[in-house]
Amino acid sequence: MRKYVVIYQSVFIENLQYTANIAMGFITYLILVFVFINLWNYMYAAPGDLIAGYTREQMIWYVMLTEMIWFGARSSTVREQVSADIRGGNIAYLINKPYHYPFYILAKYTGEWNIQLPMYAALTAAAGITMVGALPDFHWLTLVAAVPCIALGMTIHAVLKLCISMLSFWIEDANPFQWLYDKLILVVGTIFPVEIFPAALQPVLKLTPIYTVCYGPAKLIVDFSVGKYLEILLAQVLYLAFGSVILFWIYKKGGRKLYVNGG
Repeated sequence: MRKYVVIYQSVFIENLQYTANIAMGFITYLILVFVFINLWNYMYAAPGDLIAGYTREQMIWYVMLTEMIWFGARSSTVREQVSADIRGGNIAYLINKPYHYPFYILAKYTGEWNIQLPMYAALTAAAGITMVGALPDFHWLTLVAAVPCIALGMTIHAVLKLCISMLSFWIEDANPFQWLYDKLILVVGTIFPVEIFPAALQPVLKLTPIYTVCYGPAKLIVDFSVGKYLEILLAQVLYLAFGSVILFWIYKKGGRKLYVNGG
């Protein structure tokens, strides 16, 4: 375990030196937030209206929080690096290192988002309070309870991205599958909460990464309840366990393919 902590620390310290580069993404984030604030302001005819059980402030904060998670989770490590290692043959060297390759990538990714996400969280808080106002009935204990769900959501996101990247053991380019996954999370998961979709579709959406990666943490912050908290936490644990089994199965099969082909 100590070696992964060292990997995490080295990446964390390295990313501290490039906070200015991370801050460049603030421009895109603020443009998107500005567009969505005006969109939802238009859709809510009166301040007291409810849409899918959300007030105007809750809906806008939900979108801002899911966009925060989306921008904070962006990383080339679980996408480009893994695919490049496999396609370039570097995986044959790394697979024999004194660490488990998936854990090595996850440690690096964690070091990255531990810098990115707090920066976007601070920007979200400042922009939200300035442009929307404080979230009604918000309590700091809600945020404390949501932190483990945010961390689990980021880890689930990384595991699923890794699963897709490791398809490069068999196919030339896994980027089309990455694109499909990203658009599922971005278009469906960040813009609208699950409750806004037809009732028949909601159980299906709860089985997708949307529910555990972005919807769950944002929902808990804007509308916390103990029942929902336990439901989302359980779903995340199950999703992480299932995703991890798939990841290590793909990695094991891919490693055998390397050895068979003389890698």
